[in-house]
Amino acid sequence: MAGTEMKSPREAARAFTPQLTGYVEDPLFSKVWEEKGLSKRDRSLVTVAALVALHAVEEMPAHLRRGIENGVTKQEFSELITHLAFYAGFPAAISASVRAAETLGPLDVA
Repeated sequence: MAGTEMKSPREAARAFTPQLTGYVEDPLFSKVWEEKGLSKRDRSLVTVAALVALHAVEEMPAHLRRGIENGVTKQEFSELITHLAFYAGFPAAISASVRAAETLGPLDVA
């Protein structure tokens, strides 16, 4: 989708549920994500794993991009999705793989 900026699900939901969107911003992103018990990198891995297991692919692009910013590699996301196929189901993993490729591009394998 070159040249068009996709609205995040949170931003799309704001028009109908502004209070719900506000809860995502505060306390989730402003407090929970800032807790020191887990690194942001680990939080990104856990969050994407939960999204895969829940079949919440609409939420994945923003969290995949955030994960890359937090130090997770495309290879690690690929491994995570493959691993979860055995726990969350192959349909969930396939759908997540499609969304990850759309968001991050193909896996660079040598």
